Amino acid sequence: MTDLCSLSATELTAAYAAGDLSPVAVTEAALDRAEAIAPVVNPFVFIDREGALGDAGAAEERWLRGAPAGPVDGVPVTVKDILLQRGHPTGRGLAPAPGDDGPWTEDAPSVARLRASGAVFLGKTTTPELGWKGVTDSPAHGATGNPYAPERTSGGSSGGSAAAVALGAGPLSLGTDGGGSVRIPASFCGIFALKPTYGRVPLYPASAFGTLAHVGPMTGNAADAALMLDVVGHPDPRDWSHLGPPPGAFRDALSAGAEGVAGLRVAFSPALGQVEVEPAVAAAVRRAVDRLADLGAQVVETDPPVPPLERVREAFHTLWFSGAARVTQFFDDARLAGLDPGLREIRDVGAGLGALDYLAAVDMRMAMGRAAGEFHEEFDLLVTPTMPGTAFAKGVEAPEGSGLVRWTEWTPFTYPFNMTQQPAASMPCGTDPDGLPIGLHLVGARHADALVLRAAHALYEAGVAAIPPPSW
Repeated sequence: MTDLCSLSATELTAAYAAGDLSPVAVTEAALDRAEAIAPVVNPFVFIDREGALGDAGAAEERWLRGAPAGPVDGVPVTVKDILLQRGHPTGRGLAPAPGDDGPWTEDAPSVARLRASGAVFLGKTTTPELGWKGVTDSPAHGATGNPYAPERTSGGSSGGSAAAVALGAGPLSLGTDGGGSVRIPASFCGIFALKPTYGRVPLYPASAFGTLAHVGPMTGNAADAALMLDVVGHPDPRDWSHLGPPPGAFRDALSAGAEGVAGLRVAFSPALGQVEVEPAVAAAVRRAVDRLADLGAQVVETDPPVPPLERVREAFHTLWFSGAARVTQFFDDARLAGLDPGLREIRDVGAGLGALDYLAAVDMRMAMGRAAGEFHEEFDLLVTPTMPGTAFAKGVEAPEGSGLVRWTEWTPFTYPFNMTQQPAASMPCGTDPDGLPIGLHLVGARHADALVLRAAHALYEAGVAAIPPPSW
C-alpha cells in the first residue's frame, strides 16, 4: 500500500488541518487503490472517480479556508450497497430489475450525516443479495475474496466494505449487521467493526429483517470507529426506533480515564460453553484476554446465560427467514428464479411460518435480553472469539467438508447479540498458521457503546491488534 492509503481517518484530518496533506491527493491514491484491488478481490459494485474527486476538491477548499464541514471532511469513505446513497442506484446485491433505475434522490440517515460532514464517497461495496448471509457472493456480482488470500472469503454480508478498508481503499466504510455482518468480515479481514446498540445509528428504509439489523462503522482501528460513530450516531425522524442523542462524544470516551480498562469487570467465555473453536483462534483470543488482565481488568472465565445454540438459532431463523419472505414477497417468478438458491430456500421456509412461530421467536429474544441485562449487572464486558475459525474458500455458504449448511451454523458468537441488541465489536488479535486474521469479540450491555470502544482502543494501544497487513 502507498503511505496515503495506510493512514487512518484521524491521521488524515490532522494532516489536513496542518496543511500537510491534500484531500484531492489522498482521494486520488484511494481511487487508484480501489481500481487496483477491484479485479483481484471484487469489493465494489461501482467506483465513482468523478464524484469522489468532486467531493475531495470541495473538501480541500474548505480546509484551505480553515472551515471544515465536520470531523470526516475530506476522508474517503465507502458505503455497503444496502444503504441509500443519493445519485446512485442501491441494488442490495440484486440483479437490476424494471424500476430500479431511480431516480435515486435520498440518502440513508448515516450516509446523509457523512455527506454533511464532508466525507468523500468512493463507491458502493459488495454484499450478498439483501445481505442475507455471512459470506459475500451473489449471482449479480460474483464472490468477494479475502485481502489475505483472495481465493478465500471476505466473510459477509459486509464483505466488500471489510476488504476495501483492509486494502486501503478508504479508511472508513458503512456496513450493516443483522446477524454478524460487520463483525464476521472484520474478523476474516483483520479490521475493526462495531455493531452499535440497536437504534444508535438510525436506519431508513427499515430493514426487512426488522430490529435485528444494525448499521455500524468498519474501520482500521477503534479510534476511527469512534470518530465515525460521532458523525452517524444521531437521531433521524425517518427511523421510528432510533435512540435519542448520544450522552457525549465517543472519541472523548476513548480517553475518559488514563486507566483504560483498569478495574473493568470482564467475563471471558472461550466458547460460550458450547462451541468448538480452532486451536489457533482459542490461543490468540486467550493471549488478548491475558493482556486485558495485564492492563488491570478483573477477568473471570465464565459463560453468559445463552440458551442452547440450537434453540437460539431456530428462533433467529424464524425471524430471519420471515424477513427474507417479506422482502421478496412481490418478486415475480423470473426474479425469484434468478436469486441465490440459498436465499430462495430460506424465503420458502419463511413464507410457511405463522404468527405464533414469529411471536415465539420474539419471546426467546425477550428472555435472552433479560438474561443479558442481568449478566451485565455483574460484568462490564463479555469477551469471546468473534469466529470459531478463520476464512474458508469463497463462493460457498459454509466451509466445504464441514457438514454445515447454513451460515448461522458457523457464526455462533455473532447472531445471539443481534437477538439482544447489544453493542459488539470485532478487532484483530493475531493470525493463524496460514497468516489469516483472527478476531476478538467485545460485547457490552445495551447502550455501553462507549465502553466497548474504550476497551478496544486500549487493546489497540497495547499492540494486541498489530497483525501484518495484506502482503500484496
